Amino acid sequence: MTNLRVLIVDDHEVVRRGLRDILRDSPFVVCGEAENGKLAVEQTLELKPDIVLLDMSMPVMTGLQAAAKIRALSPPTKIIVVTMHDSPQMADEARAAGADAYVTKMSAGKELLATMAALFEPKTAENPRTDS
Repeated sequence: MTNLRVLIVDDHEVVRRGLRDILRDSPFVVCGEAENGKLAVEQTLELKPDIVLLDMSMPVMTGLQAAAKIRALSPPTKIIVVTMHDSPQMADEARAAGADAYVTKMSAGKELLATMAALFEPKTAENPRTDS
């Protein structure tokens, strides 16, 4: 698992910068950034990232709307919703929209890289995260 391409989508530049910092010195390479869901869909089609880190609350098109479109247009692309909302209901909504995983911004520093890596590990009983 090396050089997996990541698209970072968040309407706040400071959050995008923070996510880039988390990905530094990891097997993930940032291939692009977007500030709303509409651009996320367009850049997913153009850049063909392996994974999209997607905020839920954004202008133009929400993260849930973008996740559903990305899932329909690019099924192999992994989607992780990275959000401030620490809510089991919202996590369920994200998965229903097509997200593979849900990480809160508060825990991203500790959990994001492991969650991303788990999405690319072979499916086993010990690794249920990859079962979306």
